This record gives sequence, structure tokens and C-alpha cells, in this order.
Amino acid sequence: MVETIVKVDGMMCGMCESHVNEAVRKAFPEVKKVSSSQAKAQTVIHSEQPLDEQKLRDAINATGYEVKGVSSAPYEKKGFFSFLKK
Repeated sequence: MVETIVKVDGMMCGMCESHVNEAVRKAFPEVKKVSSSQAKAQTVIHSEQPLDEQKLRDAINATGYEVKGVSSAPYEKKGFFSFLKK
């Protein structure tokens, strides 16, 4: 899995977060999870494969919010019982 963190400027409320989340889901239907935080000014996306950064920027910028940065890193899902694995 890949975790992509997008710094987004302009989100002011929960509805703004929803608009960004919906834009990402429309552009990338294959994503597993999308969550935005106006307090942190970021959107976190989990997907099986790396996302096309330009397509991601275009999708979010088209909603009226501004992408300030994009970073991706490998991600390992941490389940409730992950502490049992050694």
C-alpha cells in the first residue's frame, strides 16, 4: 500500500473536507481510503498503487482549493491486533 499526503490550502470546514474527498474518489476510484483535515490542512490517501501526482493536483485544484505539496511513502496497515505480530 501507498500513503499519499497532500497539503491543501483553503479548506475551512467539514464541507470543504467532503468536497476534496469526493474529488479524489472521482479521479481515483481505486483508492482504499481518503480523509481530509481542515485543521491540519491536508488530505491523506491510501491506495494499492502510487497515484498520478499531476492528475491528483488537477482534481483538487479544480474544486477551488490549492495543492501546496504532495508526498508519498510505502504504508503498512496497522490493525488492532498488529502488536501480536512479531
